[in-house]
Amino acid sequence: MAESQQTTIINLHNSGVPAETIALQLDISLKEVNRAIAAAEEKSAAGASPSLASFYLDAVVDLDKAIQMAQTRVWKALKVANTFDISGEETDEVLARLAKSKAMLVILHIDLVGSTRMSSDLPADRLAAIIQAFTQEMSITVSAYGGYVLKYVGDAILAFFLATDDTYLPCVNAVNCARSMIKIVREGINPILNQYDYPEMNVRVGIDLGENVVVQYGWDIFNIDGKKLKRPHYDILGYTINIATKMTTLAKPDQIVVGQMVYDVLDDHQKATFHPLQISHEVWSYMSDYSRGVYLLYGTA
Repeated sequence: MAESQQTTIINLHNSGVPAETIALQLDISLKEVNRAIAAAEEKSAAGASPSLASFYLDAVVDLDKAIQMAQTRVWKALKVANTFDISGEETDEVLARLAKSKAMLVILHIDLVGSTRMSSDLPADRLAAIIQAFTQEMSITVSAYGGYVLKYVGDAILAFFLATDDTYLPCVNAVNCARSMIKIVREGINPILNQYDYPEMNVRVGIDLGENVVVQYGWDIFNIDGKKLKRPHYDILGYTINIATKMTTLAKPDQIVVGQMVYDVLDDHQKATFHPLQISHEVWSYMSDYSRGVYLLYGTA
């Protein structure tokens, strides 16, 4: 099995996708999928599996396959009830390890443009199916690039990439993740929406790097088979999330906006795809110790 395909299997598995679904999506046998998962778990148990954030993942993500599978899943979601689920278990495990501490994180915020217009043009059930399909595809992409979905806020998604040991690779992976998200929407989701005469989607993405605090906000309590269970509810506090969210509102449709800290750690090839944003002080006046002045923003063309 090719290394890129094995990586895709593990990324989907870590996202909570059942082995049977992975086999169907990748057009391989269930036995091959289970073998790849077992091998990865064996390496992890032996301490030989570093974080995905420590790898340059754009080289192993099969974007053409991701677009193809997005089309299949979105088409199915619009035809029948969508039963695809995303698990937050891995995110909770990561946050639990970081609880009550400060962590360097790359925050990615992606927002759907024009959802208000969609809500007025579409029946509620169709709108719900489209939004759910969108969040699922974006969540799968985040996981494929080594990130973690923190939460869903309406039609937006907040995700993070660990940057505790290194900042370059998590920043590059987050930027490449955003590029893939935009391409999946353009080439994977919108062609299916066009077939149904539904409005096309556009997205805006904001990415920033900084120190954050992981806190526990009480407990989530639920019942399973008559037993009351609870698990801790975690969240992330810090300027980085607020700044990334604000940056997103300044992006044009299908544009990525990154903060100065992210831009500065990118390589020259990546930097060449961004340009400084000229924004009035009335709109953007965030002062940063890092920049010793107004914090600079950069956007894709």
